[in-house]
Order: sequence, then C-alpha cells, then structure tokens
Amino acid sequence: MFMVLMGTVIIAGIVGYVSERSGFTNNGILQSIIICIGGAFLAYFVRIMFGIGFNSPGMNAIASSLGALIIVPTHWRGTVRNRRRR
Repeated sequence: MFMVLMGTVIIAGIVGYVSERSGFTNNGILQSIIICIGGAFLAYFVRIMFGIGFNSPGMNAIASSLGALIIVPTHWRGTVRNRRRR
C-alpha cells in the first residue's frame, strides 16, 4: 500500500511538471505539481474506500492528475512570465 501511494505521488508530480512545461497549463511548475498531487491523493483514497477507479494505480494517478488540472480554474490567469513583467 505504501509503495503504491509513493508511486502515485511520483507519477502525479511528473504529470504536473510535464503539463506545465508543455504549455497545457499556466499555473507555474510548483503549483501544477501541487494540484496534481492533491488530485492523485483524492483518487487514491477514493480507490481504497470505495473501489472506484481503474485497475492500474498508474492509470488512476495519471487520470486524476489531469482531471485536477482541468477542474481547477486557471483560464482566467495570465502566464507566469506576464505576471512577472508587471
């Protein structure tokens, strides 16, 4: 169980970093990683309590991380680079 949790956190962190570097989000690298890890924790505990999710813990981590990035309203914010110029 503990190793699955650690793998979930690592996969979520990688998804957050890659999504920020690819331009999918404009939150900032640390913020995207935190959002992804929060979504992955939520999906992990839902999987433990209710058994809802994919069979693979890795797929749960990827799907929940991307879902958290989509749900968190970030479209109204400018890019990090534009905010630094102000």
